[in-house]
Amino acid sequence: MRIAVLSDIHGNLPALQAVLADIEGKQVDKIFCLGDLVGYGPWPNEVIDLLRQRDIPCVQGNYDESVGEELLACGCDFADADAARLGEISLNWTIDATNDENKSWLRELPQLLPADLAGYRLLLVHGSPRQNNEYLTFSYPAAQLERFLQATEADILLCGHTHLAFHRQIGSKHVVNAGSAGKPKHGNPNVIYQLLELGKQVSVTTVEVPYDYARAAQAIVAAGLPEEFARIVRTGNS
Repeated sequence: MRIAVLSDIHGNLPALQAVLADIEGKQVDKIFCLGDLVGYGPWPNEVIDLLRQRDIPCVQGNYDESVGEELLACGCDFADADAARLGEISLNWTIDATNDENKSWLRELPQLLPADLAGYRLLLVHGSPRQNNEYLTFSYPAAQLERFLQATEADILLCGHTHLAFHRQIGSKHVVNAGSAGKPKHGNPNVIYQLLELGKQVSVTTVEVPYDYARAAQAIVAAGLPEEFARIVRTGNS
């Protein structure tokens, strides 16, 4: 069985369209999305509408929760005061731009989504099983990852939030971060998703997808969002 996993689209419609087009050529059996559909990009409604039209199961990211609930903060870990200021601009803009129907849909998304596929128990989260804004990085302690896997009885833990893709095997189990399909942080503008083969063994392939990032950058500026958000999609550096 083959599944595609994407995350952290952040309102970037051309990136999502490119990723879904690439997935269509891979003959996958299932697509999952690990949250943070909105924020920073100028197409929150269009991204949500496309995922809903495609009936792609999604979990609720911290940004989705904050926009859906119209919270004062996005639950992000900002590096400094300027980043926090920009994050506040993004959140307020996205709350104003997202329609009521889509806010309601965001509110109803689960933060934990189990799936039993091909003899494996998968658990889909945005951040971690205990918190949707916890960063599970490649260097996260293996002992804690093992505790997550044991506590949730998951064979494969699928997460996002960091915008940096990785795959770690912990004994016979796996932790897979889907990277970002809209706001990359890996040093180039291409977006990322993960392709999993579930058979006698689990194989994971990180897929990098080029797209029209110049269009995305131009639309960010045209929407009145900060130039810094355009720079991130042009460079893949936050």
